[in-house]
Amino acid sequence: MGGAGLGLAAACAVATCAIATVMVAHRVRSRRRWGRAVALVREFEEACATSVGRLRQVVDAMAVEMHAGLASEGGSKLRMLLTFIDNLPDGSEEGTYYALDLGGTNFRVLQIQFSGKGSMILTHRVQRQQISQELMTGTREELFNFIASTLKQFVQREDDGIDQIPDVRKDLGFTFSFPVRQLSVSSGLLIKWTKGFSIKDAVGKDVAQCLTEAMLKTGLNMRVAALVNDTVGTLALGHYYDVDTVAAVIIGTGTNACYLERTDAIIKYQGLLTNSGDMVVNMEWGNFWSSHLPRTPYDISLDDESPNRNEQGFEKMISGMYLGEIVRRVLQRMAEESDIFPDAVQNLSVPFVIRTPLMAAMHEDDSPDLREVGKILEDHLKISGVSLKARRLLVRVCDIVTRRAARLAAAGIVGILKKIGRDGSAGVASGRTKGKPRRTVVAVEGGLYVGYSMFREYLNEAVAEILGEEVAPYVCLRVCEDGSGTGAAVLAAAYSSNR
Repeated sequence: MGGAGLGLAAACAVATCAIATVMVAHRVRSRRRWGRAVALVREFEEACATSVGRLRQVVDAMAVEMHAGLASEGGSKLRMLLTFIDNLPDGSEEGTYYALDLGGTNFRVLQIQFSGKGSMILTHRVQRQQISQELMTGTREELFNFIASTLKQFVQREDDGIDQIPDVRKDLGFTFSFPVRQLSVSSGLLIKWTKGFSIKDAVGKDVAQCLTEAMLKTGLNMRVAALVNDTVGTLALGHYYDVDTVAAVIIGTGTNACYLERTDAIIKYQGLLTNSGDMVVNMEWGNFWSSHLPRTPYDISLDDESPNRNEQGFEKMISGMYLGEIVRRVLQRMAEESDIFPDAVQNLSVPFVIRTPLMAAMHEDDSPDLREVGKILEDHLKISGVSLKARRLLVRVCDIVTRRAARLAAAGIVGILKKIGRDGSAGVASGRTKGKPRRTVVAVEGGLYVGYSMFREYLNEAVAEILGEEVAPYVCLRVCEDGSGTGAAVLAAAYSSNR
C-alpha cells in the first residue's frame, strides 16, 4: 500500500509538473504573441512618423510640384487646372441666384438670396432629387431634361413672384463633380463619367451647354453663369465671408485643393490675361506624390490592390475613403501574428470592412473600459472577447493613422501657402505688410475635418508647428460648409449678367 501510495503521489507530482509546464509554456507563448502585436504597432508608428522636419520636406515638395504643374502640361503629378474664375465674391453680391449640385446618385437645386452687404444670406431654399439607374445609364438628353424639369418646378414653387417678369433671366451656378476640361468660366467638356454614371453620348460634350439646351426646352429662362467643382465653390464661399481667403481644401471621402494664383505664374498658358491679374487654380492634389511621404507596406499593398494603382497617392494616405482600410490592414496582420483578436483573421480579411466613421468612433471612445470599441468590434466585425489592453492597442493604431493623415494634410496646406508667399519663409516677399505677416485664411470643408475632432486638432496643431510661432497666428483655417451649393450660387452672383 505504501509503495502504491508513493507511486500515486509521484504520478500526481509528475502530472502537476506537466500541467504547470503546459501553463507556463502557454503563458510564454501568449506573452510572445502579445509582444509581437505590440512590436507590429511600434514598427508601424515608426514608419508613419511625421516630424516637423519631415513635414517641411513635404511642404517644399508640394511647392515644387505646383511650380512644375504650372509650367507645363504633364510636368507634375499635380494637374493644376485652370478654372477661369478670376473674380471671387466679396460679400457685396445682391439678389436671388440658383445653384445645381450634381455629383452622385442625387442632385440638389438651391435658391439663395444675398443681401448685398455684410456677407449676409437672407434666404436659403433647397430640394434634393434622386436620379434613377435608368437615367444614369441612358442618354444625355434624358438626364438633362429631367434635371431641367426638376429645376423649373423648383423655381416656380420658390420664386415668390419674381418669375412673373418673363424677361428677367436668372443666373445659375452649376457644380458638376466629374472630370471636366474647363473651356471658360461657364463651359467645360466632360472627360469621363465616374460614380456609377455611364452616359456615353455625353462624353466630350459641353455639360453646361447640355443643361442650357434642356432648360430652353422647358421654357426656363436661366443661364449657366459658372461651371465649377466643389473645391472652387468652397473657395468662393470662403471669400464671400472673408476676402483674405486665398485657398480652399476639401478633406472628406476624397480630397482636393484650389487656390488663387497670379496669372503671370501660369507659364503653360503664356499671355493669359484677367481683369484681376489672378485666377483660381484647381490643383487635383489627391494625386500628389513625394518620396518624403512616410509610406508603409500597408499603404503599398492598398495601392497595389486598388483599381487606380500608382495614382491618387496623397489621397490614399489622408482621405476618409482609405483611413479605415489602412487600420484594417494593420489589425489583420496583428490577428495573423498574435492572438489578441480571437478568431478574427477571416473577419478582418474583408477589404473596407472598417469604414473611416467606425474608425473615428473607436478612436474617440473616451470611456474607461473602451465600451464603444468593444461594441463596434462585436456588432460590425463579429469579433468578441477582445481584452481591454488589446482594445487600447487598437485605438493606438487608429491614432497613428489619423495623426499621420492630418499632419500630411497640414503640410499640403502649408505647401500652398509657401507657393504663394504666405508661409513666412521669404521675409518681405512672403506676404508681409508693415513688418508683420499678412492675414491669410484657408477655407476647409469635408466630413473628415468638420466631423472628426481628433483629425481636426492634429491638423491645426501641425499647421502651427510648421509655420512657427511668428507666422501661425496670422493663418486661419475656417470651416466653410456647402461650397458645392451656396458657393456655386454666390459664384453665379459674382458672374451674373445682371450686375
